[in-house]
Amino acid sequence: MIEKIIIYFIVINLIGFFAMWIDKQKAIRGSWRIPEKTLFIITALGGGIGTISGMYMFRHKTQKIAFVIGFPFITLIEIITIIYFMFTYK
Repeated sequence: MIEKIIIYFIVINLIGFFAMWIDKQKAIRGSWRIPEKTLFIITALGGGIGTISGMYMFRHKTQKIAFVIGFPFITLIEIITIIYFMFTYK
């Protein structure tokens, strides 16, 4: 079971990382963009490390306070929740 959870987090973070890259490329070309709501959903589904990494690696959305504060906040809440459940339900 734990292996499946680890694989899930690896995949969702890769999705988040590449979503930021794709959105940056689309922004450069001036074409259709990935909705901001979608980027937040990916983060909320556990892809925070990937989206934050992509945000800073590609310098994308770093001027938007909602992303600079929102992505880390969501990720921190998820980490705290995971730690809580790990110690509560051994």
